[in-house]
Amino acid sequence: MKRIVLLLTILSLASCVFAKAEVEYKDSSFIVTSPHLKQPLSIGSRKIPMFLQTRKEKFFLKDEPVITRDKNSLTAVWDLTGGKKVTVGFVVNKDSVNIDLKAVGVDDIYKWGFSLDATENEYFTGLMERVVDGEQDLSWAPQTRTAMNLKGEYLTTVVKPTVSLYCPFYISSRNYSLFVEGTWPGTYDFCRDNPGLVKITFEGPSVSMILNTAAGPAELIQAHSLNVGPTIVPPKWAFGPWRWRNNHVHRETYYDGTKVTAPYNSETVEDFLMMKAFDIPMSIYWVDRPWAKGPRGYDDFEWDPVRFPNAVEMIKWINDKDVKFVLWIGPWIMGDMAIEAKEKGYTVQGQLSDPRDQHYRALIDYTNPEAVTWWQEKGLAKVLNQGVRGFKLDRAEQLVPNDYENKAFDSRTSREYHNDYPRLYTKATYDISKKICGDDFVLLPRAGYSNSSRYAIFWGGDIGATKKGCKVVPEALRAAIIALLRSSVIGFPIWGSDTGGYSSNFIDHEVTARWLAFSCFCPVMEVGPIEDRGFWSLKEEPAYDTKLIAIWRLYSKIHTELIDYSYEYAKEARKTGMPIARPLFILYPEQKEAWNDWKTYMYGPDILVSAIWRKGKTQHPVYLPAGEEWIDAWNTDKVYTGGQTLLVDTPLHKIPIFIRKGAKIKLGDLNKLYEESMKIASVRPDLKKLQELEFGK
Repeated sequence: MKRIVLLLTILSLASCVFAKAEVEYKDSSFIVTSPHLKQPLSIGSRKIPMFLQTRKEKFFLKDEPVITRDKNSLTAVWDLTGGKKVTVGFVVNKDSVNIDLKAVGVDDIYKWGFSLDATENEYFTGLMERVVDGEQDLSWAPQTRTAMNLKGEYLTTVVKPTVSLYCPFYISSRNYSLFVEGTWPGTYDFCRDNPGLVKITFEGPSVSMILNTAAGPAELIQAHSLNVGPTIVPPKWAFGPWRWRNNHVHRETYYDGTKVTAPYNSETVEDFLMMKAFDIPMSIYWVDRPWAKGPRGYDDFEWDPVRFPNAVEMIKWINDKDVKFVLWIGPWIMGDMAIEAKEKGYTVQGQLSDPRDQHYRALIDYTNPEAVTWWQEKGLAKVLNQGVRGFKLDRAEQLVPNDYENKAFDSRTSREYHNDYPRLYTKATYDISKKICGDDFVLLPRAGYSNSSRYAIFWGGDIGATKKGCKVVPEALRAAIIALLRSSVIGFPIWGSDTGGYSSNFIDHEVTARWLAFSCFCPVMEVGPIEDRGFWSLKEEPAYDTKLIAIWRLYSKIHTELIDYSYEYAKEARKTGMPIARPLFILYPEQKEAWNDWKTYMYGPDILVSAIWRKGKTQHPVYLPAGEEWIDAWNTDKVYTGGQTLLVDTPLHKIPIFIRKGAKIKLGDLNKLYEESMKIASVRPDLKKLQELEFGK
């Protein structure tokens, strides 16, 4: 009997291995079937036919086409009036189907439209890191209820400021994914207008797509990530803690009134001295704009000697401490270089004006090889040779036009290359950094589109950006959690956010504490700008926040302990496409709770964490997936059987952390580490003595 069961199992597995997707045309619909699909997928119908739209008219493909097929393909051709022809072609490659929409004899094509059927409880996710489309602050508006699931949402794939990672790729809980190639804008209606349909439109003369089917979400995400990558693996030091400020002012005294005698920027020195005193680890220090000469602090890649005295020596001082120095850049230039770029024709046609700016900024056309070489050698090479080992790449989505009138050097209209501009900017930066630094550098853009992860890792833009006088709201942390996991789905596996939210005004101490814990379990943990200050000199009470300093130390220590682990799974992301941060449904798709508990996720294969974003939460529900046993990292004597939801006590310093039983990873005594951190943070460092020890009297 056992032999019969085994034989049947082998035959069943073999049938799945050798079976493949199929396409047929029936009742005005293209029907895709696959052993992996939970039910056949219908594309188009007589009621909602595919269409092609020009500037003058719209052609609905509702009549019966001429169908031709062979072993692995199906082609449908519609003859329209005046010799116009529209072709929809399907080519099957095992589990995936390449779909092409083309036309012959049709001028001035504006866009294409089609629909896919949807089931009642179908789950869709992907496409962008922001929670909902539109103005970015809608993603952290108190009334927003959307989380990972995009069902009921309408969105456009146009890269927008400043939470700006997009990729026209989504997965469905029916075990399929759809990726639209190219960079033309598109729209997605996930059952908002019609509860039974996903309606999609894309601009451009043609549309090419990959419809993939697989046994589950993990395989779909992996295949996509490898297709648009493989993702870069930065140096191991990139996975250590980062520190930065939004503005670095060179002051006469430190925060406590101690006179500055150090030869470098006072706020930079203050960060290093205080963090050393608190024993808070740091792998990377970055300086944001303004850092150069000129009214906007970005002229000609020349350091501002007032703001940053002895800048080159400062970089060496930082590097000698085994800390890498990273510098802010934009895709535009100012000063004499801007004038030269304009004269040489290196700038983007029709670049958008910035109402806040009264000074000329030249946006570089990165489709022009000559302009790229000039920008690299005259600008970036200068600071790379001074010891800079990476760049924060800002603003790639902000000033680029998005119309049909202006064209790039490579003849694409700005409507087509707008989404590609962040990738072009990042690749140009990557190429010169690689030339000078080898593999010892890191790039951190906020904007990206398909293929951008080949060159850089990413941060989540200005999540939680507030108006003057406002505190960061807890919903901003909610948006960051979703951004991490959505980014993992769409092919950006190495990601981090501005811990505490992007605010130079007022932080929320409780939200910041919870955010520090969350950032620890992101591939990138960067702390700043926190009011352009340290946790020892905040604008509101407690100005010297002992608990925040201790929590910062606690999670920076844990994050440092995880450097090898994070690096290992970054290499896996490159090799297999499996992201580092993994929504539970990736690994446990058959468990309903894995789709519902979006706040809980796996960091690599062995660590389960559950991020807390609501204020006043002293207990937090955590779903532990079935089929595993889970060790409480805060109390390793406690082991829980998966398949249950626990209510975990969560004082301010504690994020729920569980280790999969059998894993080799050990985080140590976390309670002892926190107590030690509180003890250290309770003693205010003497900056005068620290400065003398570092620089002499």
